[in-house]
Amino acid sequence: MSLLYSLLIGAIAGWLAGKLMKGGGFGLLLNIIIGIVGGIVGNWLFAKLNISLMGGIVGDILTGAIGASVILFVAGLFKK
Repeated sequence: MSLLYSLLIGAIAGWLAGKLMKGGGFGLLLNIIIGIVGGIVGNWLFAKLNISLMGGIVGDILTGAIGASVILFVAGLFKK
């Protein structure tokens, strides 16, 4: 069940980050990958900054979306 939860949260977070950073999503598979990696980056970043977001599904989506946005921002720097 946790794998399904991670995939669902990753897809939503990746889609949300795509909307925040550039406009459309990247397709379901890439949204899931970016969202899951974004969740890992977001958790690491918030732990280093000693920041705690709300718990539950909303907190997980926000953490994943913020982490994925950071990934997309850094990727955009290298792209130019």
